[in-house]
Amino acid sequence: MDDIAERLSKIEERITDESFLKNKGLGNEVGYYIFDYPPEYELDVREYVAYLKDKINRSDMGVKIVEFDLYDIVIDMLKERNYLEKCFEFEKTKGIDYAFEAIMKMLRLTSPSNLLVNHIVANTPPRSVVFITGVGKCYPFVRSHNVLNNLHQVLDSVPVVMFFPGKYSGQDLRLFGTIKDDNYYRAFKLV
Repeated sequence: MDDIAERLSKIEERITDESFLKNKGLGNEVGYYIFDYPPEYELDVREYVAYLKDKINRSDMGVKIVEFDLYDIVIDMLKERNYLEKCFEFEKTKGIDYAFEAIMKMLRLTSPSNLLVNHIVANTPPRSVVFITGVGKCYPFVRSHNVLNNLHQVLDSVPVVMFFPGKYSGQDLRLFGTIKDDNYYRAFKLV
């Protein structure tokens, strides 16, 4: 736990640094970051994210953390469209693969009109830091590289930090340390 606690403790200083908030990474890349961690520390990371978000949002630092839990957003969207119960029925009658496909189509996860991405963009105020959480909870419906690739094209005004339960090599994402999500090389390691 010492290593994860040490890494978590470095997040606040990093995300409140003025150069970080100007949202330019190395080589003037848009500021996208990944905080990867062993999945067994998921609850510790969730607790720290809640603590840090509360601390910074109550402060007078002039910056706000906006958290988007992908799983919660998916569930809320399914409920809003009266689709959640239909998905349960799809799973019972047509199988899990059919239910997955129906959810992906409804959320338009592979199209430019991706509802998750649109939700994040529409609810991100200026002078904020976006925290994306819930990556492991929404697998396999939502793939992190898909969210990052689509978000990267439309959100470049604020830094984005994805909390990723797995490994990020700087080249590819491995969810839970074992499932190869896909290549993604536009993000920097946060700490």
